[in-house]
Amino acid sequence: MILTPTDIANHAIKALDDKKAQDIKLLKTTDVTVLADYFVICTAGSVTHVRTLSDELEAALKKSGETPLRREGGRTGDWILIDYGCVVVHIFMKEAREFYTLERLWSDAEDIDIKGKQK
Repeated sequence: MILTPTDIANHAIKALDDKKAQDIKLLKTTDVTVLADYFVICTAGSVTHVRTLSDELEAALKKSGETPLRREGGRTGDWILIDYGCVVVHIFMKEAREFYTLERLWSDAEDIDIKGKQK
């Protein structure tokens, strides 16, 4: 089964929510950049939690046949970016999220209500 960008974003949100990611945001970026259709942004409580969230996300999407194109992370472990082409997932510790302020940087993107996509 081939997943749509929306399907991938929804799977990502569920996987992150299942492992207690905080402040999950879904930005529809189709109309503001060619980088991806969606950005998923969330906060982790610790460096270990950042790794746990990224591992869970990759495992959940791999079960659906999706593998990331690339994975990048800060050397300090306070953020990880996982790129699925049409969906880019950003996992941050609080301080890193505040530093990068992606929601402000991409404020022209549509903020999608994810209630109902979580548990």
